[in-house]
Amino acid sequence: MKKLLLPLFLFSTLAASAQNVKQIHQRAILIDTHNDALSNQLITKVDLGKRQTEGNFDLPRARQGGLDVQVFSVWCGDQYGNGNAYAYANREIDSLYALIKRYPAKIQLVRTAADLRKTVTQKKLAAMIGVEGGHMIEDRLDYIDSLAKRGMSYLTLTWNNSTSWATSARDETLHSDSLPHKGLTDLGKQVVQRLNKLGVMIDLSHPGEQTFKDVMALTTKPVIASHSCVYALNPHRRNLKDYQLKAIAKNEGVVFLNFYSGFIDSTYNNRHEAYLARHKPEMDSLIKVYNDYDLASIRLNAINKTEADQFRPPLSMLIKHIDYMVKMIGADHVGIGSDFDGAESYPLGLDSVLDYPKITAELLKLNYSEKDIDKILGGNFIRVLKANVGK
Repeated sequence: MKKLLLPLFLFSTLAASAQNVKQIHQRAILIDTHNDALSNQLITKVDLGKRQTEGNFDLPRARQGGLDVQVFSVWCGDQYGNGNAYAYANREIDSLYALIKRYPAKIQLVRTAADLRKTVTQKKLAAMIGVEGGHMIEDRLDYIDSLAKRGMSYLTLTWNNSTSWATSARDETLHSDSLPHKGLTDLGKQVVQRLNKLGVMIDLSHPGEQTFKDVMALTTKPVIASHSCVYALNPHRRNLKDYQLKAIAKNEGVVFLNFYSGFIDSTYNNRHEAYLARHKPEMDSLIKVYNDYDLASIRLNAINKTEADQFRPPLSMLIKHIDYMVKMIGADHVGIGSDFDGAESYPLGLDSVLDYPKITAELLKLNYSEKDIDKILGGNFIRVLKANVGK
């Protein structure tokens, strides 16, 4: 009899634990500050309102995964410059508007914390806009005004490419000697001031360290890093060093954790390069089909899933980045910025927006309080949004 009681006890304990995870996850307002589905959708033409078999996001899976608020990244690469980058940004915003028009009962554009809460209460996905790359304002302050009117909630000051007014992490690291300047120019300082005035959050996930320092010396509002990881755990140029984490916390800002394998695991990039070399003809063909490197990479991994899964990091490695940040700067300054649909690889078990509850479960295993989990999943974003917008 005793032999039977132990399995029954363990089963009931696990069932209760799973129920606890579900309740805590569903009660929280879950906010993801970075998803690239819009830029992909312009190429693939998929309907994000219907369940998809590829990609990381669509409205049905978002609802099932407990996602309440999605900040959609508006992005284009450095092949777009003055004369066409701003127009491309507006095409992506148009596609979000079209999605909302097709599914008004499921998704609503919001700009303020008050509207966000109201929309979540209505059981709709609250959609927001983050413009990823200052090159999309084409050196014009009035374009900031126009994008803000269309719903831009944050501007990532640079993508990998620098602008004429701010330098990126990639360029400050790889092309330091050839840069005409580092950090913010006078125009860059005007951009920061205009964003503060308009209540548009400043995103420091891609800018270089000098740009970071210049912004922190100037901004009057809390900043964010919409999709970044910890440099001390993986010394990648896109990750944030300890002094940067502390500076954002001091500013009352928030760092939102990126799920990309290459930012989480220091061994990933070398293994990925070897994998790409083995599949070069296949990758070259896919690039011709999609005319987009990221989509080709995503498709290559889907075709060769068993092999690609072998060098995905474990979920525990991502949790270490969250836990490091919480221990360094406190649970008030950490959030979720997955970068779903913007990379070819994420930790094992994180395949789509369906899998957010796994993060809640892991935080509970580490004895995080429900209050701190609520902050990490969404509360911290709402606080920073309100501090910038004012309502």
